[in-house]
Amino acid sequence: MGLSLSTWVHSRATDSSSSSSSAFQLLAVPTSSRLMVILNSSPVSPDSRSHWSSVHHSPHFILSACKQEAKRSPVELSSDGVRAKVGVKSGLHVWEVLWNPNHRGSHAVIGVSSKDCPLQASGYNVLVGKDLQSWGWELKTNGLWHGGNSLGLYPDFRRQSSTRILTDAKVAETPLPIPETILLVLDADAGTLGFVVDGSFLGVAFKDLPPGVELFPVVSSVRGGANIRLRYLNGTTCDPPTLKALCGLSIRQVLGERRQNQTDKLPLPSSLQHYLLSSH
Repeated sequence: MGLSLSTWVHSRATDSSSSSSSAFQLLAVPTSSRLMVILNSSPVSPDSRSHWSSVHHSPHFILSACKQEAKRSPVELSSDGVRAKVGVKSGLHVWEVLWNPNHRGSHAVIGVSSKDCPLQASGYNVLVGKDLQSWGWELKTNGLWHGGNSLGLYPDFRRQSSTRILTDAKVAETPLPIPETILLVLDADAGTLGFVVDGSFLGVAFKDLPPGVELFPVVSSVRGGANIRLRYLNGTTCDPPTLKALCGLSIRQVLGERRQNQTDKLPLPSSLQHYLLSSH
């Protein structure tokens, strides 16, 4: 059965190649098997991990009834933040943040913070990353911030200088437009924070995050009307993925998105076909 499955899968591998020409694909870095399994698994049902905190937010943010959306009021000369209701101290976790690029303005920041991060300040500031309790990615400029200091651009264009899109130094310094959907990847075990854009993991943005400290997804904005949606997608412990999960991941990757509904044609028992469908 293994040989016939391998033959079936590889005979269709060329048909499942991605045709995307996204600039982020050229900046993508290799991902761990733990993260790959999470990104290729079905999201968990929304629960409190997908909620913004009804307590820990600027008074200028208003939460929706479902607590998954936070909308900033049109207040001038104020930087305002909101953090998630539930944080983590261990494990690898992925959240989805939806933030319309037309409703970001300047100083639009996404990242993580401890429970002591300030969530409101006078004037227009990069609020997330302004102190030692938060780490932020400013979406308009692509800049990383922590402790009130700019730590450079993310993705790291210089690290990817061998790619064709970065042959000019001026181009390498031009901020990339970040689309609406951003995945926040927090590995509390490794102490790292990174992001996925257009299906591409852009590498570690921050490392050496404090071990054993509860960290929360957080955003800050100065734009009136900014509407930001949060959803917890999935997570895992520090244990390596099971062989079953890795095999399922390999099969789904070769099938590609357009062939996910063809698992019934695989030379596999019906129980394994059902697993492939239910885990995606």
